[in-house]
Amino acid sequence: MKLGFLTACMPRRSLAEVCAWARSNDFEALEVAAWPDLGDRPFTATHLVADGFGAGDAESIRQLFADHDLICSSLAYYDNNLHPDPDTRAAVNDHVRKCIDAASLLGCPTVGTFVGRDPTRSVADNLRNAEAVFRPLVDHAGEAGVKLIIENCVMEGWHPDGYPGNLAYSPELWEWMFSLGLYLNYDPSHLLWMGIDPVEAVKPYVHRIPHAQAKDIELDPAARNHFGWPGRAVRRDNPWDVGWWRYRVPGRGEVDWNRLVDALYEGGFDGVLSVEREDPQWGGTVDKVEIGLKIAHRTLRPLIVV
Repeated sequence: MKLGFLTACMPRRSLAEVCAWARSNDFEALEVAAWPDLGDRPFTATHLVADGFGAGDAESIRQLFADHDLICSSLAYYDNNLHPDPDTRAAVNDHVRKCIDAASLLGCPTVGTFVGRDPTRSVADNLRNAEAVFRPLVDHAGEAGVKLIIENCVMEGWHPDGYPGNLAYSPELWEWMFSLGLYLNYDPSHLLWMGIDPVEAVKPYVHRIPHAQAKDIELDPAARNHFGWPGRAVRRDNPWDVGWWRYRVPGRGEVDWNRLVDALYEGGFDGVLSVEREDPQWGGTVDKVEIGLKIAHRTLRPLIVV
C-alpha cells in the first residue's frame, strides 16, 4: 500500500509543482485531476488535459513522475454519467473515454468517475440506463488495459431533495456495479453518514478495490435529530449543506483508520490510499490545504507498511 493524494485540492498549481510538493512531503503517489475546464466548480482541476492527449504528453508526464519518484495512481474525472440532459451526458461519457485513452498511454492503471443519476427518473430506470452507458465504457477500458473505478460518494447535492445523486453509495449497489465489470474507488467517509459501518462493509469487497480514497467525516447527532437523515429541508440555500455532518481530513473525524487500513491489508489491498481533501477547516488558502494534507499524512503514514 502507498500513500498519495488527489491533486484537485491544488487547482492553481501546475502538475510539476504538485509533484515537487508531494515528494518533498513524503507522499508516494498522485491521483491526477483530469476534469475539463469547469471554471470555479469546487474540488475539480485540470492537471492533465485528456482531450488530444498523445504519446508525447504521456512521455513527458511519465518522466515528471519518475524524476520525483512518484506513481500516477489514477486519473480523476468524477461527473454525472447519467445526466438528464442528453448532450451533457454524452459529453461526460466521451470525456471518460478520453481519460481511459490517456491512462492507457501513461500506463496508469485506473480511471475514476461516478455512476451519477438522472433525478427525474426512478432508481430502477437509472440502473437500466447505466447498464447501457457503462457496458461500452467498461469494454473500452478493458481493451485499453485500464480499470474503470467508481467512487461511492453520495452526491446528495445533485438531487433536488438531497437524496443520493450517485448510485454507488451502498454494498448492494457495489455488487450491481461489479456485475458490469466496474471496480470501486472506496471512500469510507460516505458510509458513516449513511449509517453503514465502513470497516465491516468493505471486508467482502477488497478484491474489487484497486484504489481507495482517504477522507474523514464529522457527525453532529443532535443536528441529525432535528433535520433527519436527508438533512435540511425547509431552508437549504446550498444543496450541499446537509446541516448535520461535514468532511474532515483523516485524523479529524470519526473514521477508525487503524481498523480500516488493517481490513484493507487483510483483504489483500496493495493499491494507493489517496487523500481527498475536502475539509472546510483546512481549505480556502494554499497554506491551509497544505496543513490539511500534512495532518492526513501524520495520521495515515504510521499505519502503512513501507
